[in-house]
Amino acid sequence: MAGPADESGAGTPRLAFIHQDDVPWTEVIAQMHGEKRVSVHEKFLEWNAKRMVVVGRYDPHMVIERHGHASDHLVFVLEGDLTVGERPCPAGTLIVLEVGAKFGPLIAGERGCLLFETWFGDPRPVPDDKEAYYALLRERSIVRLPNPKFDRPQAAPRRGHENKDLFS
Repeated sequence: MAGPADESGAGTPRLAFIHQDDVPWTEVIAQMHGEKRVSVHEKFLEWNAKRMVVVGRYDPHMVIERHGHASDHLVFVLEGDLTVGERPCPAGTLIVLEVGAKFGPLIAGERGCLLFETWFGDPRPVPDDKEAYYALLRERSIVRLPNPKFDRPQAAPRRGHENKDLFS
């Protein structure tokens, strides 16, 4: 029988099963497109110091700034369409973003998109060019809203940036 790892990470390796229906959608980014609120919602399937795994749902035409992450990041497009920079990424596309690399802007298509994402360590975003992002939003008449407040899963590490508006 598997036991929990102790605080140092030692102990019996964990085996876990998480079903997406048991995890609520959480709004993490919001914008106003005219009179319509457009959002990114995530299901935090796993979030601890070693990894973060989410199913992400981007509403149609959601725009996320060009950025990287503080760890390696994988994005698999399950449904819909996503454009990353000039690159169309239809369903079935895997995006590999190693730590230090940047991608974007990310723009969801007409039907939005559903993504499976993993980070291998600290998932914090590392913005590339905020002014270019703000100019793109102005060009599209999009108003960036403050990031919605949400409760992090209990196992999510506390790194001191939880109350900062780091995300686009």
